[in-house]
Amino acid sequence: MTRRWLPGFIALGMVWGASFLFIELALESFTPLGIAFLRGALGALSLLVVIAVLRQGLPRNPRHWLHIAVVALLLNTAPGFLFAFGQQYVSSSIAGILNATTPMMTLLVIALAFREQKPTLNQKLGIVLGFLGVVAVGVGGGELSVSSPWGIVLLLLATLCYGVAMPYAKRFVSPLPYSPYVLATAQVSASALIAAIPALFLGIADTPLTVNAVGGIIALGVLGTGFAYVWNYRNIELAGSVIASSVTYVTPVIAVILGLLILGERLGPLQWVGGALVLVSALIVQKRLRLWPRKP
Repeated sequence: MTRRWLPGFIALGMVWGASFLFIELALESFTPLGIAFLRGALGALSLLVVIAVLRQGLPRNPRHWLHIAVVALLLNTAPGFLFAFGQQYVSSSIAGILNATTPMMTLLVIALAFREQKPTLNQKLGIVLGFLGVVAVGVGGGELSVSSPWGIVLLLLATLCYGVAMPYAKRFVSPLPYSPYVLATAQVSASALIAAIPALFLGIADTPLTVNAVGGIIALGVLGTGFAYVWNYRNIELAGSVIASSVTYVTPVIAVILGLLILGERLGPLQWVGGALVLVSALIVQKRLRLWPRKP
């Protein structure tokens, strides 16, 4: 069974980890709005081919599309824009590390807004560790520029969008009577439509179109936003959601490795510590690691 899901798991970790490198390349010729639109449009085209092969159709109920559009805005369009915007100020390595704050943000949103879960003592400790990790990443030196605090705020806003989108999708979108592939296709297509009009006016930067930028945006759209969904749902089907969700811990590692080897980025010692704290925080928040023993 492991042989069936492991290749897709590795591919997903590599592609999602490399997405921050792809964004860095795409920024050579495209604005953050352009990147948000193109990754959605290219991803939607890829997924439309998939559901056509599977002979499945898109939803027709307007109310269903409304919920899907909300998730598309929070899970695709807004974070796609914010990550690209934020990476104008911080390195792709930092972006990959801060992406791992998503479980922490999700728990905070569920506890404060949706009231479906009360954080345990261990999870509260995990949130504190995650906050300390973010602070360490922000003040740790490395490749950070003068404007980096602004970039870090943008990236945290992106993961906050993820945090709102996850419980909303679980409540209003997951129960809809469609396959995961149809939901993913509808969601990514809606994200492209939301960003389409702004991207027409503010999508291309005032710089020449480069091969790196074109390659980066194609890889980001087709692989990171299109086929990645297929691999993710396949991993859930074959290995279960617990194993599939552990790809969260692979992506920041891949992002840092690619940033160091390909882009020549550097992290300060305190940033390495901060990155480790963020990953440990994600493990604790998702109840994969305990710092405080259970009550007897």
